Amino acid sequence: MRIDTVVSKADYYEVLGVSRDASDQELKSAYRKQAMKYHPDRNPGDHTAEEKFKEASEAYQVLSDAEKRAAYDRYGHAGVSGAGGPGGFSGFSGSVDLGDIFGDLFGEMFNMGGGQQRQSRQRRGDDLRYDLSIDFEDAIFGTEKEVRIRRHEACTSCKGSGSASGRGPSTCPQCQGRGQIRYQQGFFSVARTCSACGGAGVIVTDPCPSCRGETRVTKEFKLNVKVPPGVEEGTRIRYAGEGDAGRSGGPSGDLYIVLSVRPHDFFERNGNDLHCVIPISFPQAALGAEIEVDGIDGKVALKIPEGTQSGKELRVRGRGVPHLNDKGRGDLVVQVIVQIPRKLTRAQRDLVSQLAESMAIDNKPTAPSLLDKMKDLFS
Repeated sequence: MRIDTVVSKADYYEVLGVSRDASDQELKSAYRKQAMKYHPDRNPGDHTAEEKFKEASEAYQVLSDAEKRAAYDRYGHAGVSGAGGPGGFSGFSGSVDLGDIFGDLFGEMFNMGGGQQRQSRQRRGDDLRYDLSIDFEDAIFGTEKEVRIRRHEACTSCKGSGSASGRGPSTCPQCQGRGQIRYQQGFFSVARTCSACGGAGVIVTDPCPSCRGETRVTKEFKLNVKVPPGVEEGTRIRYAGEGDAGRSGGPSGDLYIVLSVRPHDFFERNGNDLHCVIPISFPQAALGAEIEVDGIDGKVALKIPEGTQSGKELRVRGRGVPHLNDKGRGDLVVQVIVQIPRKLTRAQRDLVSQLAESMAIDNKPTAPSLLDKMKDLFS
């Protein structure tokens, strides 16, 4: 068992190459273009093309649904990541027939309707998806989680043949193994899927009692998922060959562990940087100070320069999130807020009054600086 890829999830609009305000027709056209370019039938053995085809299919499945699209636009991948339920799994098709994409254009006349072509006896198993929720710290430092996966495995009783005798399937007598029945309609010959064998060209005459002729049974297995440091919401971990078993000796599909990260009470993440807010006193802001703040992995020394203004962001290098599959870490960004005491003692009030007298300010309105205007423009 090996992990092939650990990747962050791509933006669905970028996958299809459309703008965020694309119409349904634009989405459909973009999906057709991607599907036609990367379909596995057109790119046999090209794993990169297969992955791009799956991404396009997943993106279109979400964006073509108004409710899912609205959730994605508002919350990103987190808004649509629960398709398999929390801590659950679901199969997602690794392919979409070209007939499904172009069937409404060409129809059955050119034999491109879904399921019109004879299916090979050997078929690849479906890919599986398991949604795994992890803590904020686990996403930063990595962790290991044991999960239970239900999948289709080859039936041991019939050794995947589907028949009780072990002889396997025999040629379908209705279509003579072609998987299709042809009809003549005027000048055109129209093919339809054989109803007896479902297009496989073969049938099982003595079904195995364990799998009922399906060649596979559902079983549960345990998997130790290794989550590397630096993952984020929507990161996918791919386990090659750990999906559903193929039919009639076909290869197994893949298993995708899709990560969902629980929020932290104190820190927020922006890329590989961690952000937090801490209060400081007026004397600390005015005179400067060196204080200790809680980092994600222990205490961090923070130097507050003299004359620091409320809302100022101070950066501590190398105390953020580790780079995924790379060396180095992001930064810890601390925003300081000057805390004004709600009540003062008599002695404190006297001291503040003396300070106020020595720091008289002309309270006239001032125009915002050019820098402030630019901040407002981009905020």
